[in-house]
Formats: sequence, structure tokens, C-alpha cells
Amino acid sequence: MGIELERLGIHESVEAVFPPAELADDLAALPAEISVVDDDGIPSCDAIVTLEHREAFLEMDWVHSIQAGVDRFPFDEFEASDVILTNSTGIHDRTVGETVAGYLLMFARRLHDHVANQQERRWERPDWDAAFTLSDSTACVVGTGTLGRGVAETLGGLGLRVRGVRRSDEPVPGFDEIYTTDRLLEAIADAEFVIVTVPLTDATRHLFDADTFDAMRDDAYFVNVARGSVVDEPALIDALEADTLAGAALDVFEEEPLPEDSPLWKMDEVIISPHCAAYTRDYVRDVGDLVRENVDRLADGGEFHNRVV
Repeated sequence: MGIELERLGIHESVEAVFPPAELADDLAALPAEISVVDDDGIPSCDAIVTLEHREAFLEMDWVHSIQAGVDRFPFDEFEASDVILTNSTGIHDRTVGETVAGYLLMFARRLHDHVANQQERRWERPDWDAAFTLSDSTACVVGTGTLGRGVAETLGGLGLRVRGVRRSDEPVPGFDEIYTTDRLLEAIADAEFVIVTVPLTDATRHLFDADTFDAMRDDAYFVNVARGSVVDEPALIDALEADTLAGAALDVFEEEPLPEDSPLWKMDEVIISPHCAAYTRDYVRDVGDLVRENVDRLADGGEFHNRVV
């Protein structure tokens, strides 16, 4: 591939997810110098592992994103500069699936109410008909890639019927039925839970807007573990304020951190997490395994795994 890997940098931006030194230690046995670098240290590297994008990466041979989503990287500029971009698709299925299951269990068993009551030292049981069980509920997962399949597998184990929405109608393991994207409104119309796991593209930007929320049941819960801009946030807020949705669990937002004046903070039936659905203490090891695999492929003249550009 024409790449001589002498120095691999771990960019300091990964600190938002795990200590960069931990990944450097995990990769220490590679046949290259491994070091944690800040922006000033980028030019000395042949390749870099990063969370964020920097213009200086256009001088790299290879950039690896520790996330599956790569919408922050300028594909055209990478292509023009002959920079290889790989991502971390494939390592988040179980972690995101368990996070989504946690959201659904909180709503069903009213656990978020109990946590809120505890802060006020308030002994208050839910109304007799407020709590429910997840078994036999329907979850519609919009996006059947790695994240969607992880969600489907986890929710299926809790007894939910899981339908998926994707571009083709080919069956996908873990899903009871598949709807094509052009049938999105039909797919979500009778689901108790609608879960978004699609990547952010021109086609998915504001995929969930006022019309989409109008198509959902008034007692449905909306979950977004994809990207914030997949959702028209003002339209979601309007739906929640009008009680045309039962609630929402949101891990991602159009602006992050979520602004302090966002109405979402004060809504009782909204669960907010700070873009961490995939976090796990195994994250370092999982990213390290992907990087090692690609270093081995590079040495053998093979194709990069998870190559995006």
C-alpha cells in the first residue's frame, strides 16, 4: 500500500473516551513507535488514532477513528490527499444494545421516577397503571447495521418483537420483520419504542421531523443513539411538549454539550446521557484490536479492515 509505518500517534482527543496512554500501552508491542500526541505532534506521525478531526491529518498516511461515525471527517479531502480513513464499526453492538435496553427498562419499570424521587427523599409509588413489562412490546429499530443488530439482539432477549428499517427488504438476523426506508412511517406507526441507529448522511439528516413524530403513537417512546442531526430537535421538543410522545431517551444532540437552556433538561419523561452509549472499560482493548489487525494487514499487503476512505 506504500505506507511505511514508523510512528503511530494516539491523539489526545481520545481522552474524552479513555486515557490515551492506556491505548498506547495496549499497542506497545507493535513494530512502530507508539506515542500520545497533541496537535503539535501530529506532523511527526505516519498514522494516527483519534476521536476528532484536524486539518493536519491530511498529511497522514492513515487515520483511524475510535468511533463508528465518521461524519466529522472530510471524505473528499482525504481522498484527494490519499489519506486512508478507517473506523471502529463492529465494536459497539453489545454496549449500545445494553444501553438502549437500560433506557427501555427505565421507562417500563419507572426507574427514572424512583431516581428523581430519591433526590428529593420522596417516598412515592407510581400510579397503578404506570409501570409495564417489555415482553410483547414492539420496538422499531431504524438502521440495521452493527448498532441496530446489537440493539435487536439485546431487546429480543427481553421478549420484545423487533422490526427493522433499512434500504432493502432482505432479512437481517435478530429482526422479526424488515421494512424498507420508504415505508418508515408505516414501520413506526404502531411501535411502542422507536430507536434510531442510522449513520448521519445527507439522506438521514433530520430524518425524524414533525411528520415522523406525528406518525408515532402518542404513548410511544423515542430513543436516539445515532447522531443528533438525524433528528429535528425543535420538532422533537414540540412533540414532547404537546404530549404526542410518551417520552424520549437521548444520547446525542445537534449541539453538544446540550445547552443549559434546552427544554429537554427539565422534561420528566426525557432521559439524557452525554453521548456515551458505547462507553465501556473494554473500549481501549476493542480499539486496540482493530488497530493491531490493520497493522498486520498492512505488513502482509492486505486490505484495511473497516476502510471508509
